[in-house]
Amino acid sequence: MFHFEPDPVPPLLSRLWLVGCGAMGGALLTRWIEFGLAPAAVTVIDPKPGGLPAGFAGALVKDAGAALALSGPPTMLVLGIKPQMLADIGPSIAAHSGQAPVLSMLAGVRIGTLQDVFANASIVRMMPNTPARIGKGMTALFTENAGADARAAVEWMADAAGRLIWLDAEEQFDAVTGLSGSGPAYLFRFIEAMADAGEAVGLPSAMARTLALETVVGAAALAAQSDLPPSRLREQVTSPNGTTAAGLQRLDGDGLLSSLMRSTVRAATERSRQLAAAAEGEQARGGIASPPPQGLLL
Repeated sequence: MFHFEPDPVPPLLSRLWLVGCGAMGGALLTRWIEFGLAPAAVTVIDPKPGGLPAGFAGALVKDAGAALALSGPPTMLVLGIKPQMLADIGPSIAAHSGQAPVLSMLAGVRIGTLQDVFANASIVRMMPNTPARIGKGMTALFTENAGADARAAVEWMADAAGRLIWLDAEEQFDAVTGLSGSGPAYLFRFIEAMADAGEAVGLPSAMARTLALETVVGAAALAAQSDLPPSRLREQVTSPNGTTAAGLQRLDGDGLLSSLMRSTVRAATERSRQLAAAAEGEQARGGIASPPPQGLLL
């Protein structure tokens, strides 16, 4: 029987600081520990860690000063705070973290903005998505100045969450955010709509939900495993003048679905650009008037 052994934990993860442990930060931390990262190597910096893994045995502190006193300077720093919090708490984190490489999950915050705060650090940006919780995520990465050791550490972390891709240009992050970053929500909404449609034509609610969900799960698995493009797979189940053809005519007649998806991804992409501009503006002003009430977490 085949037995999968994860790659050895890179040395740069011997003292990891995770700043912000909300839903995404907690999901990734869970995967890293399952992949072999020792909890004792992790210091979580968060006053209210809503996503902390159950039974977490690493260190939990409220600020960077406490982290430095407890564990010493980090060998890797991961930012999982809300983007708008960078100007507020970033300088304190930078002052206590030395020259540790920075892995940023901050949507829309460009490397130049991060470099203004972490002047002496190499920086890698990442855009994970929520299927990372079960090791089926898609993570996009980009760096301008990270060395081989930092890249290897980041790739290990992304591998634990699923698959990864290195972007050719930082500008692609906005489109990645609009497509794969926000994409799971589009698909969840599609499953919801399919189930509602099944109920509308006479199926019991629970049955409609099961049929919709398992249909999407099975179709996605088939598309992932097949050598054929999705267009050919679609054609294989669409008989001329059949039931599937009738449904597709409603779904995508005159390119309706393609047009809708283009406008959907374009709207999310543009919002990512707006967030980047806002983050740069806040950094230039040296802070924000008041922190958001939800806390620091992603």
